[in-house]
Amino acid sequence: MDMLVKLYELTPDPALDRRMADEGIIIRRALAPELKPLTDWILPRFGAGWVGEATIALARQPVSCFIAVKDGALVGFACHEATAKGFFGPTGVDESCRGKGVGQALLLRTLLDMRDQGYAYGVIGGAGPTGFYQRTVGAVAIEGSVPGIYRGMLQTAAPSGVDGNTK
Repeated sequence: MDMLVKLYELTPDPALDRRMADEGIIIRRALAPELKPLTDWILPRFGAGWVGEATIALARQPVSCFIAVKDGALVGFACHEATAKGFFGPTGVDESCRGKGVGQALLLRTLLDMRDQGYAYGVIGGAGPTGFYQRTVGAVAIEGSVPGIYRGMLQTAAPSGVDGNTK
């Protein structure tokens, strides 16, 4: 299902920023020349659908994809404006970094970018971990949003065990 977030109520989280810095994790806007390493990282973990969305996010000006980097290696990403205006996603974090706040930091940084670009609300398309989004940014379910914008989408073969068409 899709979820709705009040972007105008979001504020930066300095404690989370310090936590990322203490862990040696940098959250920043991706650069266009990073398209290939980013999509090479996404494909085996999350599938071709997310590669397509990340590619669009990197083609935007300003780029609407943020990445998490630790020791020079990509450990997560989050995009907006990839499938539709006002939509957050896709987002993913390497299994080794889950539960450390990386997903939360990427989510907040990306949603704050949407707010700074003038959006009052953001849609989390095809939200997977709905409890996470509810706790982290106060997202609420949008009734009747399944399958929503993804209805009738062409399917691609995803790596074994990966559904590249959901968030």
